[in-house]
Amino acid sequence: MFRVSCIQLRSNNNIHHNLKRTTILIKKAVLQKTDFILTPEVSSQFSLKKNELLKTCTSMNRDIYLNGVKKLAKKYKKWILVGSVIIKVSKNKLVNRSILIDKNGKIRSFYDKIHMYDVVLSKKEKYFESKTFSAGKNLKTFNLPWGKLGLSICYDLRFPNLYRKLSKAGSIFLSVPSAFTETTGKKHWHTLLKARAIENFCYIFAPAQGGIHYNGRKTFGHSMIVSPDGKILKELKKNEGVITTIINAKLPKVLRLKIPSLKGE
Repeated sequence: MFRVSCIQLRSNNNIHHNLKRTTILIKKAVLQKTDFILTPEVSSQFSLKKNELLKTCTSMNRDIYLNGVKKLAKKYKKWILVGSVIIKVSKNKLVNRSILIDKNGKIRSFYDKIHMYDVVLSKKEKYFESKTFSAGKNLKTFNLPWGKLGLSICYDLRFPNLYRKLSKAGSIFLSVPSAFTETTGKKHWHTLLKARAIENFCYIFAPAQGGIHYNGRKTFGHSMIVSPDGKILKELKKNEGVITTIINAKLPKVLRLKIPSLKGE
């Protein structure tokens, strides 16, 4: 048994502001005696303007937000997944990167978002992430002290084969840090998260952005922790905050023995 916390933010384009808000909520999670803390997608900077991001983003070693969270992980002896930060990997290339930090403040793994959110929801609401970010190519898992974690980010949620591969690789936890739009979130968020949990008999950790942001963009919020049988264990609606719950790492194996669907392919 261990405790997991998902942090919900309403990030803006100011790294220092976002780090300050994250710090407050990490401290709150620590008071809830958590072991593993996750933040949402684009925790450090909430923007899709490539020219702006190329000026403000940097490498992992120099990223102000990431270094701040590494210090907090070391100070409080907690594992932390930074849901994603925007990292500059070359002069004109950015990636949307999820980064796992251990309790000593060391980066242990990272995952670059594979599926770019290129959609036209209406005449007024369009997103073209591929114009801003370079897509990742590699799936990532990591052996946490409590079991194997499979990493993903937001729009990946709509691609079930990715999660099947992660669960087949031994993952019993799946991280889905997100900035789901209000438009699609209210229609699909709950159903997709529960489906991915049930299909793979994995716990889902889904910290999210929530609210109306500085640029007018609306994110759905509803950060959730979902059990391997699809039960919502904890959920936070719109405001910034923290949800924490106890995780039974033996449950995925128990359910997989009862219904061996992962072996049926």
